[in-house]
Amino acid sequence: MKPAFSLCVYCGSRAGDNPAFKQVAQATGQWIGAHGGQLVYGGGRMGLMGTVADAALASGARVVGIIPATMVEKEWAHTGCTDLQVVNTMHERKRRMAEQADAFVALPGGIGTLEEFFEAWTWRQLGFHNKPVGLLNLGGHYDGLINFLNHSVSAGFMAPWQMDLVRVSGSVPELLANLIQDAGLASATRLGDA
Repeated sequence: MKPAFSLCVYCGSRAGDNPAFKQVAQATGQWIGAHGGQLVYGGGRMGLMGTVADAALASGARVVGIIPATMVEKEWAHTGCTDLQVVNTMHERKRRMAEQADAFVALPGGIGTLEEFFEAWTWRQLGFHNKPVGLLNLGGHYDGLINFLNHSVSAGFMAPWQMDLVRVSGSVPELLANLIQDAGLASATRLGDA
């Protein structure tokens, strides 16, 4: 059966120091599975990446992992993915993730998470795609980043409409439901708060 939607999740290959980070990754995977969706992610087995994939699989979601061969050789791949796609480069990895997603969301993570998030956002503002982009601001984790981005607007390097291209929320159900609704794939009533 075809998934109701395909959500690309960017998140840390580390778990972070706060147990809430793991909980939000689990909640994201569970939400995707509970709503008949598909997870697209970087194919890793460690950190929040592994957590979101495990939770999605346990909740009945199809999980597409896309990972470079060099990372497979280092045994970083999640071999339990429904579809593990091994590619040659990071550029190919990100291109495939973007092609197979209806929307994008960044959970807490490091520079890789931020790089992927900013690329999806940049591509949207340039018109390379029109897929929704979200940022999960768990407990104010991204407050500093959001403040800096607002400063960039006031400094004249960004326009307010560019900020409007990203949905920001601290709630997994609210953010994911809004992203899927923005993608035109489900109604808010059907998604509910589950």
